[in-house]
Amino acid sequence: MDSMRPLIFQTPEAVRGRIAAHAKARRLAENLSRRSLSARSGVPESTIKRFETTGHIALNRLLQLASILDGLDEFAALFPEKPPVLIKQVCLTPRQRGRG
Repeated sequence: MDSMRPLIFQTPEAVRGRIAAHAKARRLAENLSRRSLSARSGVPESTIKRFETTGHIALNRLLQLASILDGLDEFAALFPEKPPVLIKQVCLTPRQRGRG
């Protein structure tokens, strides 16, 4: 059973808030104002403000900000390929059907 991942209770809202907070912290660490980040990234200043306060932003805009804040590598690692499952593990797990 050591191959099982621990349960992590995260909500999309909580993750969204942490991403926004980290982006703001990185912006401030780089000594960038919202206006200067907007000029460099092409993302409107109002969008940056909304993102930093609510966490809401379109993916393409978030990637534009990440490119300026040196965060694109983290996005590339978001959905790694899962390792192949051993046939032994498949045979030991009873098949379950979903119920609608």
